[in-house]
Amino acid sequence: MSSRSRTGGGLPISQAAALGALHGPAELLPISSSGHTTLVPWLLGWSYPQLDDGFRKAFEVALHAGTAAALLIALRAEVGDAVRRLDRRLASVLALSSIPPAIVGYALERPIERRLGTPATTTAGLLAGAVVIAWADRAPRIRRHEQADARDAIWLGIAQACALIPGVSRNGATLAAARLRGFAREDASRLSRHVALPVIAGAALLKGARLHGRGLPPGAAAPFTVGAGAAFASTLGSTRLIRRLERDRSLLPYAIYRAAIAAIVLARLAGSGASRTITR
Repeated sequence: MSSRSRTGGGLPISQAAALGALHGPAELLPISSSGHTTLVPWLLGWSYPQLDDGFRKAFEVALHAGTAAALLIALRAEVGDAVRRLDRRLASVLALSSIPPAIVGYALERPIERRLGTPATTTAGLLAGAVVIAWADRAPRIRRHEQADARDAIWLGIAQACALIPGVSRNGATLAAARLRGFAREDASRLSRHVALPVIAGAALLKGARLHGRGLPPGAAAPFTVGAGAAFASTLGSTRLIRRLERDRSLLPYAIYRAAIAAIVLARLAGSGASRTITR
């Protein structure tokens, strides 16, 4: 087997598999999948941060596609129940919560990718998200997910738009927004899943269509397939466990975890004397 086939045009198959396996639980938990995709390779000295910008962006589309497909399967009962119960209220919640991330993503996708993909800025996103999650989880738990209305949808949409910043976490931002709106923890988690799935699936389809138009980068087929497959498997395998763990559990451990990762990165940055920019 040639070196190129083993590495997939620059991305080792082992790294593609590891990033895919990490992506599933990191997307489901409020710890930021984008933050982990950025920081873990950087901390471990992998080749991934030095790969071509287009290659990395396309690979991350493959990871999101694998995760979205697994979520549709793992949450099929919940999704089916939501479809059967779909009324004007729920439809407006899903639609309104999708508008802010769609607008911000369309207008600011490239500036965000160019300027906010460094270890330092991603760490700032982790820390900011940790503070907000810990603060939001102190809110009263008085509302059920069936009570979500248009105002809640707008706040959830703003949270999803903020989550376009690497390190913030879509799941963490929407959980915090729902908790601040008074939803109980389990109901906040359900709302977070419901509003996130259309955005994740829509973004994967849109970026996948763009990628199809441009064609796969040279040597991408093997690592993309392995990464997407690992993301699919890790998402499918961890969904049930994570849903058990989230039942009325405090969000504080996730805030502490995020702060710990940020501390490790900041220590590395201080030791090196300067931030290494990850070109995006």
